[in-house]
Amino acid sequence: MIKAVIFGAVVSAAIAIVIGSQGTSAGPLAIHPVAISDVRLFWSWPMFFSATGLFFALSLMQR
Repeated sequence: MIKAVIFGAVVSAAIAIVIGSQGTSAGPLAIHPVAISDVRLFWSWPMFFSATGLFFALSLMQR
């Protein structure tokens, strides 16, 4: 599960940065800017949970 969470976070952040930097929230993906100190990042919880579930299912199939 830990491996799936890491890959889910990486994929979610990569896609959210690409879509969020264009100025859109991408509808149901709900991408929103997050300000951490002086850095503005983009994040999407629905995309994080779906990517984590996808990678968890893939890791179960590899057993």
